[in-house]
Amino acid sequence: MTALPGPVLEGVETALSGLGVPGPISSVTPVAGGCINHGARLDTERGLTFFLKWNAEAPPQLFEAEADGLKALGAPDALRVPRPLARGGGSGAPAWLLMEHLAPGTPGPRYAWVLGRGLARLHRSAPPRASFGWPQDNWIGSLPQANGASSSWAAFWGERRLGPQLRKARDQRLLASATTAALESVMSLLDTALSDVDAGPPHLLHGDLWGGNVFPGPSGDPVLIDPAVYRGHGEVDLAMTELFGGFGEDFYRAYAEEGEIAPEYGAYRRDLYQLYYLLVHVNLFGAQYEPRTVATARRVVAALRG
Repeated sequence: MTALPGPVLEGVETALSGLGVPGPISSVTPVAGGCINHGARLDTERGLTFFLKWNAEAPPQLFEAEADGLKALGAPDALRVPRPLARGGGSGAPAWLLMEHLAPGTPGPRYAWVLGRGLARLHRSAPPRASFGWPQDNWIGSLPQANGASSSWAAFWGERRLGPQLRKARDQRLLASATTAALESVMSLLDTALSDVDAGPPHLLHGDLWGGNVFPGPSGDPVLIDPAVYRGHGEVDLAMTELFGGFGEDFYRAYAEEGEIAPEYGAYRRDLYQLYYLLVHVNLFGAQYEPRTVATARRVVAALRG
Protein backbone atom coordinates (compact mmCIF):
# COMPACT_ATOMS: atom_id res chain seq x y z
CA MET A 1 0.00 0.00 0.00
CA THR A 2 1.32 3.47 -0.95
CA ALA A 3 2.25 5.27 2.24
CA LEU A 4 0.26 8.22 3.55
CA PRO A 5 1.80 10.50 6.15
CA GLY A 6 1.19 8.85 9.51
CA PRO A 7 -1.00 11.60 10.99
CA VAL A 8 -3.11 11.67 7.81
CA LEU A 9 -3.66 7.89 7.81
CA GLU A 10 -4.57 7.94 11.49
CA GLY A 11 -6.93 10.89 11.07
CA VAL A 12 -8.65 9.43 8.01
CA GLU A 13 -9.17 6.01 9.59
CA THR A 14 -10.64 7.68 12.68
CA ALA A 15 -12.95 9.73 10.44
CA LEU A 16 -14.04 6.65 8.51
CA SER A 17 -14.83 4.87 11.76
CA GLY A 18 -16.93 7.86 12.80
CA LEU A 19 -18.79 7.64 9.48
CA GLY A 20 -19.62 4.00 10.20
CA VAL A 21 -17.31 2.62 7.53
CA PRO A 22 -16.22 -0.89 8.52
CA GLY A 23 -12.73 -2.20 7.99
CA PRO A 24 -9.36 -0.50 7.54
CA ILE A 25 -7.94 1.05 4.39
CA SER A 26 -6.60 -1.70 2.15
CA SER A 27 -5.01 0.33 -0.65
CA VAL A 28 -3.96 3.89 -1.50
CA THR A 29 -3.68 4.67 -5.21
CA PRO A 30 -2.13 8.03 -6.18
CA VAL A 31 -4.25 10.15 -8.53
CA ALA A 32 -2.43 12.53 -10.84
CA GLY A 33 -3.65 15.95 -11.93
CA GLY A 34 -3.26 18.32 -9.01
CA CYS A 35 -0.35 20.76 -9.03
CA ILE A 36 -0.90 21.96 -5.44
CA ASN A 37 -2.16 19.04 -3.34
CA HIS A 38 -1.56 15.30 -3.22
CA GLY A 39 -4.52 13.14 -4.23
CA ALA A 40 -5.29 9.46 -3.84
CA ARG A 41 -8.06 6.92 -4.15
CA LEU A 42 -8.63 4.98 -0.92
CA ASP A 43 -10.11 1.48 -0.93
CA THR A 44 -11.28 -0.29 2.20
CA GLU A 45 -11.28 -4.01 2.87
CA ARG A 46 -15.08 -4.02 2.50
CA GLY A 47 -14.90 -2.60 -1.02
CA LEU A 48 -15.81 1.03 -0.33
CA THR A 49 -13.92 3.77 -2.16
CA PHE A 50 -13.08 7.38 -1.21
CA PHE A 51 -10.98 10.24 -2.52
CA LEU A 52 -8.39 11.97 -0.32
CA LYS A 53 -6.44 15.20 -0.75
CA TRP A 54 -3.66 16.30 1.58
CA ASN A 55 -0.98 18.94 1.78
CA ALA A 56 1.74 19.33 4.39
CA GLU A 57 2.25 22.99 3.50
CA ALA A 58 -1.37 24.15 3.37
CA PRO A 59 -3.27 25.60 6.32
CA PRO A 60 -6.32 23.56 7.41
CA GLN A 61 -8.49 26.50 6.33
CA LEU A 62 -7.71 25.71 2.68
CA PHE A 63 -9.58 22.42 2.83
CA GLU A 64 -12.25 23.93 5.07
CA ALA A 65 -12.91 26.44 2.30
CA GLU A 66 -12.92 23.71 -0.35
CA ALA A 67 -15.43 21.64 1.60
CA ASP A 68 -17.59 24.74 2.02
CA GLY A 69 -17.42 25.36 -1.73
CA LEU A 70 -18.31 21.78 -2.63
CA LYS A 71 -21.34 21.90 -0.34
CA ALA A 72 -22.46 25.19 -1.87
CA LEU A 73 -22.14 23.90 -5.44
CA GLY A 74 -23.90 20.65 -4.60
CA ALA A 75 -26.85 22.20 -2.76
CA PRO A 76 -28.82 23.35 -5.86
CA ASP A 77 -28.49 19.87 -7.44
CA ALA A 78 -27.72 21.52 -10.78
CA LEU A 79 -24.54 19.54 -11.50
CA ARG A 80 -22.80 16.58 -9.88
CA VAL A 81 -20.32 17.53 -7.17
CA PRO A 82 -18.42 15.11 -4.88
CA ARG A 83 -19.64 15.26 -1.29
CA PRO A 84 -17.03 16.29 1.31
CA LEU A 85 -17.05 13.78 4.17
CA ALA A 86 -14.36 14.76 6.68
CA ARG A 87 -11.28 16.92 7.05
CA GLY A 88 -8.46 17.29 9.52
CA GLY A 89 -4.86 18.29 10.15
CA GLY A 90 -3.23 21.31 11.67
CA SER A 91 -0.94 21.75 14.69
CA GLY A 92 1.97 20.48 12.61
CA ALA A 93 0.10 17.66 10.88
CA PRO A 94 -0.67 17.80 7.14
CA ALA A 95 -4.11 19.16 6.28
CA TRP A 96 -6.43 16.70 4.52
CA LEU A 97 -9.89 16.44 3.00
CA LEU A 98 -11.82 13.19 2.53
CA MET A 99 -14.64 13.13 0.00
CA GLU A 100 -16.83 10.94 -2.14
CA HIS A 101 -14.94 9.19 -4.93
CA LEU A 102 -16.42 9.67 -8.39
CA ALA A 103 -14.47 7.66 -10.94
CA PRO A 104 -13.81 9.34 -14.30
CA GLY A 105 -15.96 7.96 -17.11
CA THR A 106 -16.69 8.61 -20.76
CA PRO A 107 -18.63 11.77 -21.70
CA GLY A 108 -22.26 11.03 -22.45
CA PRO A 109 -23.80 12.06 -25.79
CA ARG A 110 -25.22 15.30 -24.31
CA TYR A 111 -22.33 16.03 -21.96
CA ALA A 112 -21.77 19.61 -23.16
CA TRP A 113 -25.49 20.41 -23.05
CA VAL A 114 -25.86 19.04 -19.52
CA LEU A 115 -22.84 21.08 -18.42
CA GLY A 116 -24.03 24.31 -20.05
CA ARG A 117 -27.59 24.11 -18.78
CA GLY A 118 -26.47 22.92 -15.37
CA LEU A 119 -24.04 25.81 -15.02
CA ALA A 120 -26.78 28.31 -15.90
CA ARG A 121 -29.06 26.77 -13.25
CA LEU A 122 -26.21 26.80 -10.73
CA HIS A 123 -25.62 30.49 -11.40
CA ARG A 124 -29.30 31.31 -10.86
CA SER A 125 -29.43 29.48 -7.53
CA ALA A 126 -27.95 32.38 -5.51
CA PRO A 127 -30.44 34.29 -3.32
CA PRO A 128 -31.74 37.24 -5.39
CA ARG A 129 -30.92 39.85 -2.73
CA ALA A 130 -27.51 38.50 -1.73
CA SER A 131 -24.43 40.71 -1.86
CA PHE A 132 -21.49 40.06 -4.14
CA GLY A 133 -18.89 38.01 -2.27
CA TRP A 134 -19.04 35.06 0.11
CA PRO A 135 -19.32 34.55 3.90
CA GLN A 136 -15.71 33.38 4.11
CA ASP A 137 -12.49 33.96 2.19
CA ASN A 138 -11.01 31.08 0.21
CA TRP A 139 -8.26 30.35 -2.31
CA ILE A 140 -7.69 30.52 -6.05
CA GLY A 141 -5.08 27.85 -6.59
CA SER A 142 -2.69 28.43 -3.69
CA LEU A 143 -3.35 32.19 -3.52
CA PRO A 144 -5.72 33.69 -0.93
CA GLN A 145 -8.96 35.03 -2.40
CA ALA A 146 -10.78 37.71 -0.39
CA ASN A 147 -14.58 37.59 -0.54
CA GLY A 148 -15.73 40.49 1.64
CA ALA A 149 -19.27 41.47 0.68
CA SER A 150 -20.03 44.43 -1.59
CA SER A 151 -23.25 45.83 -3.03
CA SER A 152 -21.32 47.06 -6.09
CA TRP A 153 -19.95 44.54 -8.57
CA ALA A 154 -17.47 47.06 -9.99
CA ALA A 155 -16.12 47.75 -6.50
CA PHE A 156 -15.91 44.03 -5.73
CA TRP A 157 -14.08 43.24 -8.96
CA GLY A 158 -11.60 46.05 -8.38
CA GLU A 159 -11.06 45.70 -4.64
CA ARG A 160 -11.33 41.91 -4.18
CA ARG A 161 -10.10 40.58 -7.51
CA LEU A 162 -7.95 42.74 -9.81
CA GLY A 163 -6.49 45.02 -7.15
CA PRO A 164 -4.92 42.38 -4.85
CA GLN A 165 -3.42 40.41 -7.75
CA LEU A 166 -2.07 43.56 -9.39
CA ARG A 167 -0.42 44.67 -6.15
CA LYS A 168 1.10 41.24 -5.59
CA ALA A 169 2.52 41.05 -9.11
CA ARG A 170 3.85 44.60 -8.86
CA ASP A 171 5.44 43.92 -5.46
CA GLN A 172 7.16 40.84 -6.88
CA ARG A 173 8.37 42.91 -9.87
CA LEU A 174 6.70 40.55 -12.32
CA LEU A 175 5.15 43.28 -14.47
CA ALA A 176 6.71 45.85 -16.78
CA SER A 177 5.68 49.46 -16.25
CA ALA A 178 3.62 49.42 -19.46
CA THR A 179 1.63 46.42 -18.22
CA THR A 180 1.01 48.07 -14.87
CA ALA A 181 -0.15 51.24 -16.61
CA ALA A 182 -2.57 49.28 -18.83
CA LEU A 183 -4.02 47.47 -15.81
CA GLU A 184 -4.41 50.71 -13.89
CA SER A 185 -6.33 52.11 -16.87
CA VAL A 186 -8.63 49.10 -16.71
CA MET A 187 -9.19 49.70 -12.99
CA SER A 188 -10.23 53.30 -13.70
CA LEU A 189 -12.89 52.07 -16.16
CA LEU A 190 -14.58 49.43 -13.98
CA ASP A 191 -17.59 51.56 -13.11
CA THR A 192 -18.24 52.11 -16.81
CA ALA A 193 -17.65 48.46 -17.69
CA LEU A 194 -19.69 46.83 -14.94
CA SER A 195 -22.34 49.26 -13.71
CA ASP A 196 -25.19 47.34 -15.41
CA VAL A 197 -24.37 44.13 -13.52
CA ASP A 198 -25.63 45.65 -10.26
CA ALA A 199 -29.16 45.73 -11.70
CA GLY A 200 -29.38 41.93 -11.81
CA PRO A 201 -29.21 39.31 -9.05
CA PRO A 202 -25.81 37.86 -8.16
CA HIS A 203 -24.87 34.40 -9.40
CA LEU A 204 -23.35 31.48 -7.53
CA LEU A 205 -19.96 30.94 -9.20
CA HIS A 206 -17.66 27.94 -9.32
CA GLY A 207 -14.88 30.52 -9.47
CA ASP A 208 -12.14 28.48 -11.21
CA LEU A 209 -13.92 26.73 -14.06
CA TRP A 210 -11.20 25.58 -16.43
CA GLY A 211 -11.08 22.22 -18.17
CA GLY A 212 -9.15 20.53 -15.37
CA ASN A 213 -11.90 21.23 -12.84
CA VAL A 214 -14.72 19.40 -14.63
CA PHE A 215 -14.74 15.80 -15.87
CA PRO A 216 -17.22 13.11 -16.94
CA GLY A 217 -18.23 11.00 -13.98
CA PRO A 218 -19.27 7.32 -13.87
CA SER A 219 -22.62 8.06 -15.58
CA GLY A 220 -21.04 10.23 -18.29
CA ASP A 221 -22.45 13.46 -16.85
CA PRO A 222 -20.15 16.33 -15.82
CA VAL A 223 -18.66 16.55 -12.32
CA LEU A 224 -17.37 19.82 -10.85
CA ILE A 225 -14.34 19.84 -8.53
CA ASP A 226 -11.86 22.28 -6.94
CA PRO A 227 -14.15 25.29 -6.45
CA ALA A 228 -13.26 28.86 -5.49
CA VAL A 229 -16.87 29.87 -4.87
CA TYR A 230 -18.45 33.25 -4.34
CA ARG A 231 -21.45 35.23 -5.56
CA GLY A 232 -20.67 37.36 -8.58
CA HIS A 233 -21.41 37.63 -12.29
CA GLY A 234 -21.97 34.39 -14.19
CA GLU A 235 -19.89 35.62 -17.12
CA VAL A 236 -16.81 35.20 -14.91
CA ASP A 237 -17.16 31.41 -15.09
CA LEU A 238 -17.75 31.62 -18.84
CA ALA A 239 -14.62 33.73 -19.28
CA MET A 240 -12.53 31.20 -17.37
CA THR A 241 -13.85 28.35 -19.53
CA GLU A 242 -12.48 30.20 -22.58
CA LEU A 243 -9.09 31.17 -21.17
CA PHE A 244 -7.38 27.93 -22.21
CA GLY A 245 -9.38 26.78 -25.20
CA GLY A 246 -13.11 26.76 -24.48
CA PHE A 247 -15.68 24.05 -23.75
CA GLY A 248 -17.17 23.74 -27.27
CA GLU A 249 -20.06 25.42 -29.06
CA ASP A 250 -22.74 23.12 -27.62
CA PHE A 251 -21.80 24.16 -24.10
CA TYR A 252 -22.20 27.89 -24.82
CA ARG A 253 -25.44 27.36 -26.76
CA ALA A 254 -26.86 25.33 -23.90
CA TYR A 255 -25.86 27.97 -21.38
CA ALA A 256 -27.48 30.72 -23.47
CA GLU A 257 -30.74 28.74 -23.61
CA GLU A 258 -30.97 28.66 -19.82
CA GLY A 259 -29.09 31.82 -18.86
CA GLU A 260 -27.91 35.00 -20.51
CA ILE A 261 -24.76 36.05 -22.32
CA ALA A 262 -24.90 39.81 -22.91
CA PRO A 263 -23.32 41.55 -25.92
CA GLU A 264 -20.88 43.22 -23.54
CA TYR A 265 -19.38 39.82 -22.78
CA GLY A 266 -17.93 39.43 -26.26
CA ALA A 267 -17.17 43.13 -26.58
CA TYR A 268 -14.95 43.47 -23.50
CA ARG A 269 -16.15 41.61 -20.39
CA ARG A 270 -14.61 38.27 -21.40
CA ASP A 271 -11.24 40.01 -21.47
CA LEU A 272 -11.96 41.97 -18.29
CA TYR A 273 -12.79 38.84 -16.33
CA GLN A 274 -9.91 36.84 -17.80
CA LEU A 275 -7.52 39.51 -16.52
CA TYR A 276 -8.03 38.25 -12.98
CA TYR A 277 -7.02 34.71 -13.91
CA LEU A 278 -4.11 35.92 -16.00
CA LEU A 279 -2.78 37.90 -13.04
CA VAL A 280 -3.23 34.82 -10.84
CA HIS A 281 -1.10 32.90 -13.34
CA VAL A 282 1.52 35.65 -13.34
CA ASN A 283 1.71 35.43 -9.55
CA LEU A 284 1.76 31.63 -9.46
CA PHE A 285 3.90 30.77 -12.48
CA GLY A 286 5.83 33.87 -13.47
CA ALA A 287 6.17 36.57 -16.06
CA GLN A 288 5.61 34.29 -19.08
CA TYR A 289 1.93 35.24 -18.69
CA GLU A 290 2.68 38.97 -18.85
CA PRO A 291 2.46 39.41 -22.67
CA ARG A 292 -1.05 37.97 -22.76
CA THR A 293 -2.00 40.03 -19.71
CA VAL A 294 -0.98 43.37 -21.21
CA ALA A 295 -2.58 42.53 -24.57
CA THR A 296 -5.84 41.66 -22.82
CA ALA A 297 -5.79 44.82 -20.72
CA ARG A 298 -5.21 46.97 -23.79
CA ARG A 299 -8.17 45.37 -25.58
CA VAL A 300 -10.43 46.23 -22.65
CA VAL A 301 -9.25 49.84 -22.61
CA ALA A 302 -9.64 50.18 -26.38
CA ALA A 303 -13.17 48.73 -26.32
CA LEU A 304 -14.32 51.01 -23.51
CA ARG A 305 -12.68 54.19 -24.75
CA GLY A 306 -13.61 53.62 -28.37
